[in-house]
Amino acid sequence: MSAPRVPRGRNRYRNLTSRGRWQARMKALILVGGYGTRLRPLTLSIPKPLVEFCNKPILLHQVEALVKAGVNHVILAVSYMSELLEKEMKEQEQRLPTDQEHISTVFADECWTWEEVGKWTVLREQLATGPLALARELLTDNSEPFFVLNSDVICDFPFTDMVRFHKHHGKEGTIVVTKVEEPSKYGVVVCEADTGRIHRFVEKPQVFVSNKINAGMYILNPAVLERIQLRPTSIEKEIFPVMAEQGQLYAMELQGFWMDIGQPKDFLTGMCMYLQSLRLKQPEWLHSGPGFVGNVLVDPTAKIGTNCSIGPNVTIGAGVVVEDGVRIKRCTVLKGSRIRSHSWLESCIVGWSSSVGQWVRMENVTVLGEDVIVNDELYLNGANVLPHKSIAESVPEPRIIM
Repeated sequence: MSAPRVPRGRNRYRNLTSRGRWQARMKALILVGGYGTRLRPLTLSIPKPLVEFCNKPILLHQVEALVKAGVNHVILAVSYMSELLEKEMKEQEQRLPTDQEHISTVFADECWTWEEVGKWTVLREQLATGPLALARELLTDNSEPFFVLNSDVICDFPFTDMVRFHKHHGKEGTIVVTKVEEPSKYGVVVCEADTGRIHRFVEKPQVFVSNKINAGMYILNPAVLERIQLRPTSIEKEIFPVMAEQGQLYAMELQGFWMDIGQPKDFLTGMCMYLQSLRLKQPEWLHSGPGFVGNVLVDPTAKIGTNCSIGPNVTIGAGVVVEDGVRIKRCTVLKGSRIRSHSWLESCIVGWSSSVGQWVRMENVTVLGEDVIVNDELYLNGANVLPHKSIAESVPEPRIIM
């Protein structure tokens, strides 16, 4: 099968730098994915990469870290709500360092068309094959290795260390791995402790062979793309095992926290880890004062009433109003929401522009979608409430409110 047609304008990917010199571009492919079903009801309103994690879109955490590591060309492989992603990336480009004038982003979607969106170069294309195969032409116009990331991952992104490690061993691929306490729940990576050379992968081992799992971050040489055919391909299941057998794949162990935040309970766990990382590295970002306990991140536009107890492990978004006497711990409250007086929230995600009434109690990973109204004096236990609903009675047992 011949390679997919590259649309006119492809030479735009070889931009001049601001000094007028040609420069090989360091690249990254982010696997944004599909419908984000695990993070519903939040992803019924916006695509998962745009959900705010600690007051910043999930995707922007990754893009900012990539830019700091020298990446100036990001390809987003998407298949859901791409228009919203385009709009958001244009709005967020102002957050990127000003010297990254020529960073561009490619959106792989449904058809072959070019479009300029601010700094971002947008490409839509048919996803009849895997994104790596489709991105081959964009990733191979120089010999530099490139990053591949899953968009669900949050950690202290080690991109500079990945480049150093990858160039040191000199083989085709590097996988970042992280240790877990219960490896039998995962597919594990068996590798040499001193060099990181990967020998094999074992899916959900019943006896201990390793406690290291794939952390969803790779750096690959362009030669890896020659291994991928123009058909739907799982690089983890079909390509990496062959590379490991040939001695072409190495593992770099991640230092610090890591979490796949693709579902609500892990989203909240990842939030706790991220806030603790801020405490250690950038404590000035965290809010303190009377009524605040532990690690709390508050947008400057939020308003907090008197006699509240906020924290530990709470994120409060832009324009949120928390009235008097509210208790919140281990929660994310998203932009524009209101928590009315004397309510009690633990382990919850409150969706955008939602309203929680007075004397409400919510707990056990209750998730409110966008624009949900919870009436006064109700109890919600593990409720999963779809957008634009009004809740008039308690939910004593976990269930989906449609």
